[in-house]
Amino acid sequence: MEGRPAELGRSGNGRAAGLNEAEQRQLDLVRRFGTLGSLLMAVGAIGAGASPVVNPFQDFPVLNLFIRVGTVSMAAVYTGMGLLIVSWLWLGRFASPGRPRLVSRSQMDRTLMMWLVPLSLSLPMFSRDVYSYLAIGEMAARGFDPYTQGPAETLGVDHPLTRGVPNIWRDTPSPYGQVGLAIGRGIAALVGDHLMVGILLHRLLALAGIAMIVWALPRLARRFGVPPVAALWLGAANPLVLFHLVSGVHNEALAIGLMLAGFELALSRSVILGTVIITTAALVKLPAVLALGFLGAVLARRMGGDLRDLLRVTVKLVIVFALTLAALTLVTGIGFGWIGALDVPNIVKTFKSPTTALGMAAGGIGILLGVGNHMDSAILIGRGLGYVIIAVICVALLWIAFRTRVPGRNSLTALGIALGCVLLLGAVVHPWYMIWAAIPLAAATNSRRFRTAAIVLSIVLAVPDPPPGMTYEGRAYVIPLSVAAGLIACALLVWAVRKHMPEPNNGKKRVLF
Repeated sequence: MEGRPAELGRSGNGRAAGLNEAEQRQLDLVRRFGTLGSLLMAVGAIGAGASPVVNPFQDFPVLNLFIRVGTVSMAAVYTGMGLLIVSWLWLGRFASPGRPRLVSRSQMDRTLMMWLVPLSLSLPMFSRDVYSYLAIGEMAARGFDPYTQGPAETLGVDHPLTRGVPNIWRDTPSPYGQVGLAIGRGIAALVGDHLMVGILLHRLLALAGIAMIVWALPRLARRFGVPPVAALWLGAANPLVLFHLVSGVHNEALAIGLMLAGFELALSRSVILGTVIITTAALVKLPAVLALGFLGAVLARRMGGDLRDLLRVTVKLVIVFALTLAALTLVTGIGFGWIGALDVPNIVKTFKSPTTALGMAAGGIGILLGVGNHMDSAILIGRGLGYVIIAVICVALLWIAFRTRVPGRNSLTALGIALGCVLLLGAVVHPWYMIWAAIPLAAATNSRRFRTAAIVLSIVLAVPDPPPGMTYEGRAYVIPLSVAAGLIACALLVWAVRKHMPEPNNGKKRVLF
């Protein structure tokens, strides 16, 4: 039954058996192979990561060599990425739902820890957003309003924190909620403009979010009929999480961790506590607020499942949400200016967003047909259509979560799909946005079709952004050369150990994992 623990497995006591001796040896090799990949990424980040304007390793003997050989450093990163992805796929063969022998929870935790530690100690990669977090926090600490001004205007273009912010975001306000801004303000007050310490503290926050994900995922998985290690493998150990939440230092890690922890606590211990935590998550990144709607569907079904139950639960959740919002606003001393700044990311026009791409295509056709340049209007219409579709899908999913009792159509599945639609059909799409959908769905369904699609998308979306978090204008050859070198090195290493690694599906080569 949805919302109640379910025992899983294939052995006599209702649980899957542990790995045999041969499989444990294979797991040990997989774990070390992935750790090698993580170490290569960490070392390569010295010369090819999203480093500050002044690289902190430039005066270190030996290590500063990586700064001078940027192409080699980037090739090391791509080699490490390949090794980690392959290791993740091999690990998945021991965590597949329905398998008679599964990797244990402790084995999964140790593997994840070995892969996380090197990336946690490296320079940021794949994104420069952490520098925006630092600059916005410094603005708030100095008394400026980050919801109306940008770092360049308040701190100055030559300030060390402003210089790390991508040009497109230097003059734009912050779209983050009160909690996200208050955290950044606290870090700035503590470390000032010390870049490396600030990055470390933001990464510790990301790791705290990962820890909450690792805590909540197995519990939610049992509740919704999924093997806990399968959920951890697809959710927490996912390359998207390792590359973009840990290495990329995105505040999605904290928001998703709080959202999942709140959802589990609301189901297992206290609805009020869970609602407070989910509200806090939404004030880090707004999409987390969707969890309250699907939590309400679960609670209403527990009470009986009629419309009066739904109304009572909705009123309760709205009251707790409003009180929490008021309390956090009072405690942080930060108002609701972020609501007006939510449109800030929309200044980016990219084909990565389907709705924006639709508008750009329509505007381009208009130009070709000679009817004038109406590109901005076409993009606005395309995005507006996306918002309408999002609203319709979310309402439909909420109703399905409330009324449907078919196995596999639970509230957590609906939440994952809704988050995926909101972020896919939004004005801007980044590769790591898929994590919002993938992590809840990892704990909600055993569907092989979904898991196969999630594996493919995770790999495809984990690799497009270059390690420095920016393009190489004038040196476009660096990235393809590095990718080619990384692929060759990775292929050679995989070929060397292939005979010692686990066969797919116990030797039946029919599935990806």
